[in-house]
Amino acid sequence: MKASKKIPSEELQKRTLIRRFMQGLAKFAFWLLTDLTIEGEENFPDKGPLLMVGNHFSMVDIAAFVRAAPYPVEFIGGAVFANAPKFLAFLPRMWGYLPVFRGTGSHFALKEAEKVLKNDGVLAIFPEGGSHGRMLRKPRPGPAFLAARSGARFLPIGLIGMDEVFSSLGKFRRKKVTIRIGKPFGPYTVTEKGRERRERLDEIGDEVMRKIANLIPADKHGYLSDDPKLRAEAIDYPWDDSPEGEVEAMNVR
Repeated sequence: MKASKKIPSEELQKRTLIRRFMQGLAKFAFWLLTDLTIEGEENFPDKGPLLMVGNHFSMVDIAAFVRAAPYPVEFIGGAVFANAPKFLAFLPRMWGYLPVFRGTGSHFALKEAEKVLKNDGVLAIFPEGGSHGRMLRKPRPGPAFLAARSGARFLPIGLIGMDEVFSSLGKFRRKKVTIRIGKPFGPYTVTEKGRERRERLDEIGDEVMRKIANLIPADKHGYLSDDPKLRAEAIDYPWDDSPEGEVEAMNVR
């Protein structure tokens, strides 16, 4: 569904009901399957425009955002769920989100995301561009670009233990997990052009990741770690040389 088109009221009502159901399902699932702690709920602003950003080590992170947010959230994320169990891959599509083919410009998704923010909406995005690592990796430019274009603030969220939920359940244990919500920051104004503009966006992206790093354990800081061994273990973006495309997305569905 293109955000630029008017959504019929019956379809909007159906989407709202589905999302309310899924929010309730997320609350129940975290209560049943994990030992969950949420810190900093008071830091959620009353309204947007807002970019919810967090570390992304597991598909469970998406459900954690749904569980924590006190209001409707739009997502922008990968069109291909490369690291997700197949039995979970249908859930983001049920919720509805703006798909991005990694390694491409994804201009349509970015334009629609900008519309969400300019309408004072709340957009959830994982700056690392995928759950292909277990410690922080360098951010993609999308979040900084959207913030600069829309005047939205960032809300940093640290997700702890989500990548061990399924392995713990396999041992018949409920994993202790934490959703740690930081204070909003921004907005940013970017006036530079050309290469200087990209450098400024990269600086904003790194600042976003430092805010997230402050909310998670030091051994997960990855490329921002003081430990050179951890910095060396941070995984590069896998799709720089082999971008995803629509044909690939269709093949994995």
